[in-house]
Amino acid sequence: MSSVSSSQPLADRLRPETLDEFVGQRHLTAPGKPLYQVIKHNRVPSMIFWGPPGVGKTTLARIIARQTGRPFYGLSAVAAGKAEVRDVIEQVQARTSAQPGLFDTLDEQPDKRGAILFLDEIHRFNKAQQDFLLPYVEDGTIILIGATTENPSFEVISALLSRSQVFVLEPLSLDDIRTILQRGANVLGVTVTDEAQDFLAAFADGDARKSLNLLEAAAQLYAGQGEITVEHVKDALQSRHLRYDKAGEEHYNTISAYIKSMRASDVDAALYYLARMVSAGEDPLFIARRMVIFASEDVGMADPMALVVANEVFQACDTIGYPECQINLAHGTAYLALAPKSRASCDAFFRALEDAQQYGNLPIPMKLRNAPTKLMKDLGYGQDDGTESRLPEQLKNRRYYPLETQKH
Repeated sequence: MSSVSSSQPLADRLRPETLDEFVGQRHLTAPGKPLYQVIKHNRVPSMIFWGPPGVGKTTLARIIARQTGRPFYGLSAVAAGKAEVRDVIEQVQARTSAQPGLFDTLDEQPDKRGAILFLDEIHRFNKAQQDFLLPYVEDGTIILIGATTENPSFEVISALLSRSQVFVLEPLSLDDIRTILQRGANVLGVTVTDEAQDFLAAFADGDARKSLNLLEAAAQLYAGQGEITVEHVKDALQSRHLRYDKAGEEHYNTISAYIKSMRASDVDAALYYLARMVSAGEDPLFIARRMVIFASEDVGMADPMALVVANEVFQACDTIGYPECQINLAHGTAYLALAPKSRASCDAFFRALEDAQQYGNLPIPMKLRNAPTKLMKDLGYGQDDGTESRLPEQLKNRRYYPLETQKH
């Protein structure tokens, strides 16, 4: 019987339970690769899964727990806080410290193996919330598996990072998506034309959930009309019945408008787009990071204080979070929008980078080299007379930074 009308989303119904069923991320899951070894040897470290949406971060965490026989607790940092983490910790401690026989069922018996706490969107936890996790990770009360779409170097505190292995997950390939779509079609009891599958795979942009949601919407609308064609899929894409997150495109459009408004010194537009992002619940650290980049890339030497302000806004957002940090974001946005702009240092660096990559390791002039011994000094090391270019001989006439800016 067709399961087109099931209330459970197709992506959840298709979630694999073993590594053999998992599609994609072969650099991590193939025999001999890191996550395969984790399961094979049942040695599970704390981990951070970094990758785009819909590539299997949650599924892999569940598979690891299932195949290593460990208790699994899942939280989302969007809705959870210290109280929810504390509740999980207390449950784990109760299981591991209780004496056999105090629980009624086998499933409730004490388990000395490390419990897995899966924290989705860990980047939404502020520093204080992440600090709260640290002692329980250190003493082995929990094995933390965090999932993030943001660079953990910026979003996860260094103490947690140093105690975790970071695994980078890649967007799924077109073939991966087609394999998953075929499984979805089988579950829905529908036939999908090759052309429709190709469209769905391309539409997914590496996100399996996105393609499955669209397939499910098309199946709900056209299941009784034979094959699901590309026209059916395109019609479903316009349908209000489609269940997929449109925040991705809006997310990038809004941050683009925000940056371009600051670049144009249009403070009103910049504040408006900031307000849209804040009201939509955008991660304040995502906004603040873009401000730090903007301060050097677009304001630069025209107002070096801009980088100090942007860094302080980032620190404030990291320390206090919403709702108070929206005021810090507004402060920084207004400062950067009204600041004078100069890309001179940024553009100069990339011109220098182009030469560094093109010419490789050109010999450093003798006068600039370290001279720790008398022999090296006698050979001319470290004798800078201050009169000539300090660039390598082949580049001695290069001018990366504008002369008029240097004079200024």
